[in-house]
Amino acid sequence: MKIVEGLYAAHEELTSWRQHLHQNPEIAYEEEDTSNFVAGKLESFGVKVHRNFGGTGLVGVIEGNQGDLQSGKAIGLRADMDALPMPEETNLPYASKRDNRMHACGHDGHTTMLLGAARYLAQTRNFNGTVYCIFQPAEEGGNAGARSMINDGLFEKFHMDSVWGMHNWPGLEVGRAVAHCGPAMAGADIFILTVNGKGGHAAMPHLTRDPIAATGMCVVALQTLISRQLDPFDHAVISLTKLEAGSAYNVIPASATIGGTVRTMKAQTRERLIREIETVAQNAAATLGCDVSMELRPGYPPTLNHEEDALYARAVITDMLGPDALETEMNPVMGAEDFSFMLQQKPGAYIWLGAGMDSENLHSPHFDFNDDLLPIGSSFWVQLAESKLA
Repeated sequence: MKIVEGLYAAHEELTSWRQHLHQNPEIAYEEEDTSNFVAGKLESFGVKVHRNFGGTGLVGVIEGNQGDLQSGKAIGLRADMDALPMPEETNLPYASKRDNRMHACGHDGHTTMLLGAARYLAQTRNFNGTVYCIFQPAEEGGNAGARSMINDGLFEKFHMDSVWGMHNWPGLEVGRAVAHCGPAMAGADIFILTVNGKGGHAAMPHLTRDPIAATGMCVVALQTLISRQLDPFDHAVISLTKLEAGSAYNVIPASATIGGTVRTMKAQTRERLIREIETVAQNAAATLGCDVSMELRPGYPPTLNHEEDALYARAVITDMLGPDALETEMNPVMGAEDFSFMLQQKPGAYIWLGAGMDSENLHSPHFDFNDDLLPIGSSFWVQLAESKLA
């Protein structure tokens, strides 16, 4: 394992930064303290900081001192900063001090790894071109901080040849990593179906058009979209997660709603399923004289690694961690990630870094980032930047 010596020596200091961030979590678009902490560190490293991208997002600019200083070569390295709106149950000495705020996905570690890399790169500047360190707000909960930074001119102000992201991954051994060629994570959209009928007395259902019974028909019919109408070699999930109807036990209501998510890997599959969810629900409800309308809340698109860049990341992984470190058999997951918006704009790849087989699941109230990853992740960023900008 080729960990950058300076980063290995800084492990204890990096851990203190990470645990400070863990203790002071902030949710989407509220990352004021986190942004100030990051900006302060970057400025202390001699890194020029540009703020107010996507609200609390910021970019640190590090210029190399090797070769042609006007080469124009540049890459972006992205870390997410936000926490989740949930209580922590770890009982750690550095557990969250803020009610219903918790770093349960490891963004505190992602931020720290990029800070560690930024300090090393600013000290050495052993590359030809520019490294943009992108600290992004609001990845969680469909808040799309990546898109907000893009809309604020991220790629117009900073001209990058490629952009890269990384996430800790429980269930994969420490010292191993994944870089998918193609899909890494799914796209996710929320849909809400409103089933409209005719309400009335529960004792006289024949005088109503019962939307609750129609809703049951819709639920059953929608399950067949995946099990009987989708190619088994395609990947998609429809989950119905919210049902609402009625206000009294002796009243058949006039309407009911079904809420859920549709997750897909392919744009054409997404478009088809969105159409068919509404059509299937309408047809099912029509058997009981009800009609259906659908509200779609578009979410994140699929996270699609560019093959050339994924292969490049794989080469860096094997050079740094050894030939057995690269995991190539792990399937993409149906969770979603807003780094997908950046990969729609620029070439690049999204890497999973093993967090350990015994690590708690992401988004668990018992989750804690594995600090053993800090020098590994920072070293990956350094070696990727130096090799891409050689």
